[in-house]
Amino acid sequence: MKGYVVLGVLVDHRTENAIEVQDILTKFGCIIKMRLGLHETGNVCAEDAFLLLQLDGKESEIKDLEDSLNAIDGVKTKLISLS
Repeated sequence: MKGYVVLGVLVDHRTENAIEVQDILTKFGCIIKMRLGLHETGNVCAEDAFLLLQLDGKESEIKDLEDSLNAIDGVKTKLISLS
């Protein structure tokens, strides 16, 4: 894909889903240029998290990553492509 491709990933039940999400991110690591993970901290460690991924790969690879993440209960993605 040309331009900038960013995938927003909302993870509910972060501690339950972290291992499966990480396994998928590792599997698709070659198309992930940038990864930023956000979650609330302080008195408690929040159970929801938000990831931003900048991607650089074939459209089919990006779709496979998105589908793999969306298959996890409690995970939602949104793809943004700007060129």
